[in-house]
Amino acid sequence: MDAPAISNNLNLSNGDLDPSDTPPTMSIDKLFPALLECFGIILCGYIAGRANIITSTQAKGLGNFVSKFALPALLFKNMVLLDFGNVIWPFLWSILIAKVSVFFIVCVITLLVASPDTRFSKAGLFSIFATQSNDFALGYPIVEALYKNTHPEYLQYIYLVAPVSLMLLNPIGFAFCEIQKWRDQRDRQQSKLQIVGVVILQVLKNPMVFMVVIGIIFHFILDQKIPAFMEQFVDGLANSFGGAALFYLGLSMVGQLGKLTRSTVVALILLITAKLLVMPLICRETVELLDADNTSSSLEHSSLSNYAFLYGVFPSAPSVAIYAAHYNMELQVVTSGMVISTFLSAPIMYVSAWLLTIPWMDPKPLMDSLQNVSFNVSIISLVALAWTVTVMFLSKKFKRLPHMFTVNLFLAQILACVSMIMWNFVVRQDRFIGHVLTFTLLYGSLYSTYVWPGLIALSLVLMKRGGELKVAPGFLVIAGWGVPALVAAVLLVTGERMPDTIDSAFFYGRPQIICTSVVLAFSIVLGGCSLVGLRRGTWDSMYHVLERETMLGTIEDLRLPTGPDTQTISDIRDMFEPAGTGSINIGPCETGCESPGCLLAQEEQQVADRQVARHVLLCLLLIVSLLANLSSCLWWLFSRVPGRLYLELQFFCAVVNYGQGFISFGLFGLDKHLIILPFKKKISCLWHRRKPEEQPQLVVSDDIMMTCTQFIRYHKEQCVRDIVQQKRCGERTVADTFLGSELVEWLLQVGLSQDRGEALLYGIRLQQGGVLQHITQEYGFKDDNLHYCFTA
Repeated sequence: MDAPAISNNLNLSNGDLDPSDTPPTMSIDKLFPALLECFGIILCGYIAGRANIITSTQAKGLGNFVSKFALPALLFKNMVLLDFGNVIWPFLWSILIAKVSVFFIVCVITLLVASPDTRFSKAGLFSIFATQSNDFALGYPIVEALYKNTHPEYLQYIYLVAPVSLMLLNPIGFAFCEIQKWRDQRDRQQSKLQIVGVVILQVLKNPMVFMVVIGIIFHFILDQKIPAFMEQFVDGLANSFGGAALFYLGLSMVGQLGKLTRSTVVALILLITAKLLVMPLICRETVELLDADNTSSSLEHSSLSNYAFLYGVFPSAPSVAIYAAHYNMELQVVTSGMVISTFLSAPIMYVSAWLLTIPWMDPKPLMDSLQNVSFNVSIISLVALAWTVTVMFLSKKFKRLPHMFTVNLFLAQILACVSMIMWNFVVRQDRFIGHVLTFTLLYGSLYSTYVWPGLIALSLVLMKRGGELKVAPGFLVIAGWGVPALVAAVLLVTGERMPDTIDSAFFYGRPQIICTSVVLAFSIVLGGCSLVGLRRGTWDSMYHVLERETMLGTIEDLRLPTGPDTQTISDIRDMFEPAGTGSINIGPCETGCESPGCLLAQEEQQVADRQVARHVLLCLLLIVSLLANLSSCLWWLFSRVPGRLYLELQFFCAVVNYGQGFISFGLFGLDKHLIILPFKKKISCLWHRRKPEEQPQLVVSDDIMMTCTQFIRYHKEQCVRDIVQQKRCGERTVADTFLGSELVEWLLQVGLSQDRGEALLYGIRLQQGGVLQHITQEYGFKDDNLHYCFTA
């Protein structure tokens, strides 16, 4: 079989293992101090903001200084001093093509998935978020620490790539935001030509773009030298950028994660995946393709591709949050994503740099380490999965859809973990039959975990009308187990076992990688298209996909008409009530309904039992892990020498393959009614039993009291008329209630809140002030299909 040389299945070519051929191309000695310096200053800024030493208004002033004075001066200085003779232009074009590709991918997906009301603003800002890196404040110190002694010319690429991105890609994003503003205007006085003019003017007024152009002009006029009379002035401004920018980044992080809502989680996952996974991989691959014939040696080519990967990992720049605040669009998603991507990028950069600085790697210990990681993760994941499956059976959710398919996924994950544990012992023995049988069980179950996310997403689409599955569940079950078994059987028949291989990922070499790639691509396409179809079918929050439709239909049946025929309609409905409901005695919901027969509470429980939000999040997270696996396979297939960074991706894939149980446990292992609520009640009873004399006093802040007083005095009456409805909660009992999502919509319509996150916080303050409460007092205020009522 023709296949690239494999050394103990970690796919490090023999040439890559020769220490004389691959000296380290960077120094890691200064990396940790550089990371400590950067994140230490960020932490200081965060503490200053959290302790209110520097107020938000003062922070804006610091941000203006950084973006309008310090950074333009830094760009001007480096544009003048830049040596274009040392620039490897194919590398620069590769990075630009990678950025354009990611920008285009994020923009198209957002336009397809987002609601028509906000699709253009999201497309513009999310695309900028995925492509504009924190090059100067965070990226430059790290590149300087790694490459200053070995490749100092790499530093100048930051000053070349970032301005082009600002001048080429950001204007496109601004254009989308201007289009959104134009669509939101009722009179729409601006023409399309005026929108183009506004975008061009905004780009030209940007101090960073302006100073880059001026710097390039003076580069040729001054012959790469700043005059002595202005050198100190420019240096003073430029040198002030580093610390001030990092400090401002810490200030801008204060309170951002607290604004997270469930509706922003999906967007955050996709954006962070695009920024920290897709961007570095595309950067590396474009350099591999476009710069292959232009570098003087394979070592320099490998160094450039590794540098491109590191560049892609740089987190998003704080200026993206400034753009979002300027347009007052998607501020919560952008700021929260900036915080998360900044802290996730640090370990990725450190591990990547550590791998690249090792002059020689013996594949034997690396192979053993990979096997041990898979083994250990499988054991812990198996415990989590056993708990999760037990909860599913005790709660009897396994009988309902889509939980029936989710349980099949959990069983496949259990088999994969058990098979990996068995593989760890069997593979070290010289028994061919044992190897084949264990491998068949392992990859049959692992392929099944790859296929099920796509099938679960498909089932959600098929159920979105009326809550009934359009096809027999057995067909999906057969596909979920039959397709992986068929692929594994084909691999056994046609493949050829690789000698001296204990890694299951390379047991059958290249044919196995091809089969794995096909299965992964199929599931990613199926799951991605299904989630897009699910989203486009409702044009609502991803987490309200099925709940809102079914809830609205049920509410129509529960609302009592006002008029002379009310009693007649009620009598007709009573004919269709199940036997035994007449004996239920329901108290008024305003005092907190505790009866298990409350129809509204049952309705909420019925909707919550589908757990569509959790299934969507499960599919999304698993599809991201499938994307990482597919990247690993394609990296191995198309790279001449995959190199050390490939090891990092392999270890990550091993963790996500056999650690899926952690995701399953986090989403489905803590059933609210079976575990969380009984546990909270038990703790509450124990606490009050120990301190019966202490009654908790409700302390309401002045801000909450002011909000509640304002709402009651000026807005409550109108709100009651607009959204409060009479709904049946028992046989002869009605309640004046409304949905949490309806109040959020109302707050947006009357202008009391600017976005859904702010409206959610407004509702929480009303609940904390005692103005409203949940009908059973079981939930806090949520932007969801939960029933609430005003207390007075």
